Amino acid sequence: MVINLSEHHSLVSNWVGELRNVDVQADRMRFRRNLERIAEVAAYEISKELPWEDREIQTPLGIANCKSLVEQPVLATILRAGLPMHNGMLNFFDKADNAFVSAYRKHHHDGTYDINLEYMSCPSMVDRIIIITDPMLATGSSLVKTIQFIKMDGLPAQIHFVAAIACTVGIEYVLREVTGIKIWCGEIDDELTAKGYIVPGLGDAGDLAFGSKIQM
Repeated sequence: MVINLSEHHSLVSNWVGELRNVDVQADRMRFRRNLERIAEVAAYEISKELPWEDREIQTPLGIANCKSLVEQPVLATILRAGLPMHNGMLNFFDKADNAFVSAYRKHHHDGTYDINLEYMSCPSMVDRIIIITDPMLATGSSLVKTIQFIKMDGLPAQIHFVAAIACTVGIEYVLREVTGIKIWCGEIDDELTAKGYIVPGLGDAGDLAFGSKIQM
């Protein structure tokens, strides 16, 4: 299932527009903050679908019947570009466990690339609710490889994925390869270049958030 948060106009549409805007992109702090805000909206929407229970809360004047999350999710992000969105999730799920994944494109001289997953730090994800964040869902290869790695330890109860911008090609690939996932995105683009970049997209989210990098 796919949820496009810009399908009905809201502030998410404004933030996605600023992420794309080359004039606004020069402000790295604003770029990171817009990614963070999109994740905060997604966190709120996802929270509506998580299991809740009734609890009695002692107030200064009596007992209040309140609804509370049964459990906090595991918040996972793909380094480094996913860090601003991860912070946005933590602003809402402030007691969550966390997972960090190093998955990146290893480019070759002929223009091709492989997905390298070299590191993951995480709690047990067996029967847990997992929320993965990454600003861009392009080909979907990094996300699929990450989920396959997660499932090696056992099956999560739910998997949610949150992106600022997703491509239809990547969405279709992920839904073919992964069962039981729900994709939340700020906007959906239809075009993907031969090198795997989303058009119109926004460019390299990691570089825009944190500065350019060298290819090792």
